[in-house]
Amino acid sequence: MPDTIKTQVIRIIAEQAVVEPEDVRMDQTLDDLGIDSLGLVESIFAIEEAFDIQVPFNANDPSASDFDISSVAAIIGAVEGLVADQKA
Repeated sequence: MPDTIKTQVIRIIAEQAVVEPEDVRMDQTLDDLGIDSLGLVESIFAIEEAFDIQVPFNANDPSASDFDISSVAAIIGAVEGLVADQKA
């Protein structure tokens, strides 16, 4: 059975946070996980590569981006939306 989007995103985030995927909770922020701005950018690149999508994210001004990074759940939801848009 192929990995779900949720599973893949959690794996990418866990790798950046240097924790096990099962230690990543949906309500956590990247800050909670100890992921800094460089780790965030690396996570975005890994997500883009894993799903062959373009993430609308401005590393210079993350608050101005259309990509919600407020929690693990929000990131998963945003990636699911981008993947669905790509398939449409």
